Amino acid sequence: MYLRLRLFSIETKGHNGFTDCELMTADPIYLNAGIYTVTDAARLTRVSAGRIRRWLKGYRYKSRKKKQYASPPLWNGQFKPIDGKLALGFLDLIEVKFVDAFLNAGVSWDMIHTARDCANEWFPAESHPFCTKRFITDGREIFVELHEKTGERTLVEIVKRQRMFAEIIQSFIKELEFGAENIVERWWPCGKDHRIVVDPKRNFGQPTIFDDGVPTGVLARSVKANGSTDEVARWYEITPEAVKEAVEFEEKLVA
Repeated sequence: MYLRLRLFSIETKGHNGFTDCELMTADPIYLNAGIYTVTDAARLTRVSAGRIRRWLKGYRYKSRKKKQYASPPLWNGQFKPIDGKLALGFLDLIEVKFVDAFLNAGVSWDMIHTARDCANEWFPAESHPFCTKRFITDGREIFVELHEKTGERTLVEIVKRQRMFAEIIQSFIKELEFGAENIVERWWPCGKDHRIVVDPKRNFGQPTIFDDGVPTGVLARSVKANGSTDEVARWYEITPEAVKEAVEFEEKLVA
């Protein structure tokens, strides 16, 4: 067992783009909140790194008349930059997924900003209101209220069709697991009938084989270096099926 833990420690060093020194000198809150570089977040959410940076840092742009405008950050990230690198937490990761779902459904950027402001008013105790079960339950009412105030056409369907709001995020909701405080605490990116979980309290939030606690990236890199699924399974004392699922998951992330 000691050998297995030692191998695990070596394999996971620097796994998330931050050095051990950077993590050791960080606030202990990082240990239970998940931690991701922008590249990590883009890989896991399928949202471009450029978009994620703009959502968390804001950006400036010019109109056709060359007038300068500034778009503020959509929300304040969980962490300050680490050694100059933008860092995201687990709740930031889930917030990215929700925002992406709304954009794909045709909700405008300005309206998402406004919806999030309204969500902050409705749920003032939550730093990431889109990540709460209360938003999933009551969020449609926020968009109904916004439509009544603004009349924006992209919100008409949400108002007219009772199920539209749920349909926007239906598939993603099924992948989420909520804790006692109705905040997302786990994400099952392949569905809850699979082994892979993203849990901020395990392995700094890196995708992990749930029952065995080994990050999927560790297993995939080990198979790539060794060439044998069975041998890697023996090293980590897990089933070959778990190793295969980890490898397949990691391959999909880079596809």
